[in-house]
Amino acid sequence: MKFTLSWLKDHLETDASLDQITEKLTALGLEVEGVHDRSKELAPFRVAHVVSAEKHPDADKLRVLMVDTGAGTLQVVCGAPNARAGMKGVFAPEGTYVPGSDITLKKGVIRGVESNGMMCSKRELKLSDEHEGIIELPDDAPVGAGFADYAGLNDPVIDINLTPDRADCAGVRGIARDLAAAGMGTLKPLTAGHLDTTPVEGRFASPIGVSITVPEACPLFVGRYIRGVKNGPSPKWLQDKLVSIGLRPISALVDITNYLTFDAARPLHVFDADAVKGDITVRMAREGETLAALNGKEYALDGAMTVVADDERAEALAGIVGGEPTGCTESTVNVFVEAALFDPVRTAQTGRRLGIDSDARYRFERGVDPAAVFAGMERATRLILDLCGGEPSDLVVAGAEPDWKRSLSLRPGRVAALGGVDLPRDRQERILTDLGFTLEGEDAEGRLVVGVPSWRADVQGEADLVEEVLRVHGFDAIPATPLPRETVLTRPALTLKQRRVALAKRTLAARGLSEAVTWSFLSGPVAELFGGGQPGLRLVNPISSDLDVMRPSILPNLIQAAGRNADRGYADVRLFEVGAAFRTPAPDGQDSVAAGIRAGAAVPRHWAEKARGVDVFDAKADALVVLEAVGAPAGNLQVTTDAPGWYHPGRSGVLRLGPTVMARFGEIHPSVLETLGVKGPVVGFEVMLDAVPLPKKKGGTAKPMVQLSSFQPVERDFAFVLDRKVETDKILRAVKGADKALVKDVTVFDVYEGPGVGEGRKSVAVSVTYQPTSATLTDEAIEAVGQKIVAAVAKATGGTLRG
Repeated sequence: MKFTLSWLKDHLETDASLDQITEKLTALGLEVEGVHDRSKELAPFRVAHVVSAEKHPDADKLRVLMVDTGAGTLQVVCGAPNARAGMKGVFAPEGTYVPGSDITLKKGVIRGVESNGMMCSKRELKLSDEHEGIIELPDDAPVGAGFADYAGLNDPVIDINLTPDRADCAGVRGIARDLAAAGMGTLKPLTAGHLDTTPVEGRFASPIGVSITVPEACPLFVGRYIRGVKNGPSPKWLQDKLVSIGLRPISALVDITNYLTFDAARPLHVFDADAVKGDITVRMAREGETLAALNGKEYALDGAMTVVADDERAEALAGIVGGEPTGCTESTVNVFVEAALFDPVRTAQTGRRLGIDSDARYRFERGVDPAAVFAGMERATRLILDLCGGEPSDLVVAGAEPDWKRSLSLRPGRVAALGGVDLPRDRQERILTDLGFTLEGEDAEGRLVVGVPSWRADVQGEADLVEEVLRVHGFDAIPATPLPRETVLTRPALTLKQRRVALAKRTLAARGLSEAVTWSFLSGPVAELFGGGQPGLRLVNPISSDLDVMRPSILPNLIQAAGRNADRGYADVRLFEVGAAFRTPAPDGQDSVAAGIRAGAAVPRHWAEKARGVDVFDAKADALVVLEAVGAPAGNLQVTTDAPGWYHPGRSGVLRLGPTVMARFGEIHPSVLETLGVKGPVVGFEVMLDAVPLPKKKGGTAKPMVQLSSFQPVERDFAFVLDRKVETDKILRAVKGADKALVKDVTVFDVYEGPGVGEGRKSVAVSVTYQPTSATLTDEAIEAVGQKIVAAVAKATGGTLRG
């Protein structure tokens, strides 16, 4: 939202400086994004008089000018075709930075003739693209005066960033109201000059009637016929306001509607009444209907779009853009003025679908003041009569003003309770009154009853009233109060569950994976591949048609990211993300998950070692390392083969602690990769951080003492023959359980299937480490432990010692 300082002062009587105003705007929540002061940029440029203009002795297209700058007469070489004696123009002295040319002037010699400064064109001053000649000023322009002051370019332009809830500040009037409430001046009444909203008496009945067939899309439509207007260029004051905010003046009729859009956040539209066929109707567009818009484009409409139509065709997209056939031109003599209310949701959906961004849409989709329709019409009528003449008709009205009136209760003590500032009641009442709220007395419980103004649709409860009081009083006035210290010792700011997120990220990064941040949603078909897509997890208003479901797993986003990398020549990808996965729409249906994928080669081609692709054991190792880092009892985990369907059924697994699933890992199913358009192999893992049990406190926080043995460990190898379907994990658990005090480590070092072990069977070789703590092991003790191990494996798996 852009406006000039002088434009603001049309509504605000103030002596505050520009810096004070911009500082207060930001404090009020109307964040100032920038201030553009052309007077500083154009300060060196002066009004000058060309005393004489002689042909250059060595160049046919150059002239040697003697220029009176007000501070002396200087010689300037100029190539402009309109440079001549007696004219007045804009002079830039030596040392001036010329913004349109991005140069700094120096004294020079052009074809043997000295030149001091230059006479400037409009493009060189960034006033327009015109550069065929130098600027020509009227004969009464004061020589030596600053050009910015003379041309009215000394008016700073303020650009603020509006949040969607502050639709009232999409007009200069609303901004002035906020500043007045904050003590920066006095708000001017809407009774005089260009602000006058006094009703205009009609002199005849409008020949164009209005009707509404869809009141839910347009609750109120007000029109007025004005005959005998003379359209032409708007006056300088109006053109200057529009140019200052980047709008191009078109004609008086069009400029008036643009002016009121920015001045009062009240979009209007003016039809060439002679081009309107019959009466005006607000209806839904018909399938196959088109609109040739004022922006030069033609749009195909559908039945979900609201249009303003005559008896033959749609003449405007409601609240967005007008149609070219009924647009006003210099030959327009009769006009029909529209002021209406249009549904914000339909306006936004139509504009988004057709890709039209307009100043009217910006305001209608945020919600315009429902009580300002008639005031906007009266103000537009007065401006048209003042600038274009003509004779107005009576108003024609369809629909009715919505019931926007509502009252809220405010307990004065809530300002201190919610905001930390104890403001007197009379101060709270004054702030609300200055903002346009009305005080309607007290209710039976002594609470202040506050009437909400029509332009503040965002104020819906007591907390909103408290926020308004605090905002105007100043958030910077809220005292900084430290939290009470309950103990002399500091406590960690993060819980153990919160710290686990950082631990998981640090662990995976240390293993060479790169962190990714992906959307929390994905397309419905992809979600269904990973067990999601339930109706309760579908988005009502997705940011994109292919991002319409909350993700049931982080893996699909990471897999697709790997595919995009592969398409760009980076096939070997290692990515992880720690975030939320969604099972149900219930509050407890969200899981904190650390997930990752590896794609391509685990070991790239190299002369010193054999290349290999990623496999299930890479994913398992990642999952185990994360679980160990976040405090899971990794040594007690069981491995099962019931991984979900997006994993390869023979190359995947689940890590469990009893019935609780701690992690899933494995190779991604080829059909899933094919659907996602990603070339395999790809392996992945998902660690359920919320499932990791919290440690039990046992009288203190100190770590247990490390038990170091002074006796030599002993290693023994065993090879067992068993059914090939038996999981190797059962062997490991059986060996560890054979003698928990003595057996400290078990690892698998060989798996063999083939001749010598029988059909459907396999040989698994393990290395077992015995660690005595009280005495050196004897041969008898070692033999006894070995027999326990063989017996335990036989009982758990049916395996026998390989001969």
